[in-house]
Amino acid sequence: MLEILFRKQHYIYKKIENIAYKRYFFDVVDFNEKLIGLIGARGIGKTTFLLQYLDSLELDDEKKLYFSVDSIMTSHMKLFEIAEAFYNIGGKVLVIDEIHKYKDFEIELKEIYDFLDLQVIFSGSSAIVLEHKKADLSRRAMIYRLKGLSFREYLELKLGESFASYKLEEILQNHVKIAKEISKIIKPLEHFKTYLQSGYYPFAFETPHSYCIKLEETINTVIESDLPIIFNIEPANIHKLKQLVAYICRSKPYELNLTALAQKIGINRKTLYQYIYYLTLGNIFSRLEGKSKGDRLFSKPAKLYLNNPNLNHCYCQNSEVGSIREVFFLNMLSIEHRLLYPKKGDFLVDERYTFEIGGKNKSFGQVKDVAESFVIADNIEVGFGNKIPLWLFGFLY
Repeated sequence: MLEILFRKQHYIYKKIENIAYKRYFFDVVDFNEKLIGLIGARGIGKTTFLLQYLDSLELDDEKKLYFSVDSIMTSHMKLFEIAEAFYNIGGKVLVIDEIHKYKDFEIELKEIYDFLDLQVIFSGSSAIVLEHKKADLSRRAMIYRLKGLSFREYLELKLGESFASYKLEEILQNHVKIAKEISKIIKPLEHFKTYLQSGYYPFAFETPHSYCIKLEETINTVIESDLPIIFNIEPANIHKLKQLVAYICRSKPYELNLTALAQKIGINRKTLYQYIYYLTLGNIFSRLEGKSKGDRLFSKPAKLYLNNPNLNHCYCQNSEVGSIREVFFLNMLSIEHRLLYPKKGDFLVDERYTFEIGGKNKSFGQVKDVAESFVIADNIEVGFGNKIPLWLFGFLY
């Protein structure tokens, strides 16, 4: 069995031979941990990253092994059995892909962690809720929730240039200097619109002319396969998840009427809240909460967006530019920061900074009396004072 897995791994390596670019993942994952989980949306490069990491290890080939749970050749085997057989021949690093497709995977990962001296790295759907799993894997595993391409990474891939990333405080304090330095190398606005339309998923560079078709296939897999497996959704209700996505496309984030939506789709409010929660975990929706606390699952979000601007472009016939700007800002900052919906402005970040998002002529009128407030403006290359270019927040990672 292991011989077959090693042989298949050899063929899989060939698929990444010409992929030299390494995502931001390499800078954030601590490879010294014994058990590492990589959770994220489909299509963002998790598998490529795993293979690049294995390939970079200075170990004999038989000491590192990659396999995917959905492979036919492993369907009759338990994870622990595969890990034990690998360990017994001197294996050191085991990578398990598509872990969410294996029932009760957390129990066997716990056993591998407790009884075998192996480093195990697993990847799976962003919808996995490890904190609620039976074996409480979250206490043993270092979990990383990964995102699609930032604007910075997109530019590096497209142009072959190298750009630094910046912390939020660096941008807020030094945005004029940073924007001018970047603008000496490229014209950011020349590329920003294309990124918003088709730059979030790395396969944009593989299938540029059929990007939206590929993206729809990816999202359909999440809705039709990943979410039903993880949350035991009945096949008859999968269509309702798609209806919900279509409705959010047509709605403004601040005009969310959940009662009317539940009636329109033909489900009760409790089920609607559950579906919103599932689609959020699946990286199809992004929720913006108000400052009030409560049960996240059964609370109404202050605003509900699609997860990233590419979804707006490919799924929505008419998506407001204001919504797309907010989606981009929320998506870029949510990797390291907590965002809430404030009384004034569009976003409250880390319960400290208030941001108002708009076009190049956006004024401070709505946040003029708010401490540590900023206007984030689209279609400007360089800002001034507390007015910052929107595109620059694509350099946070």
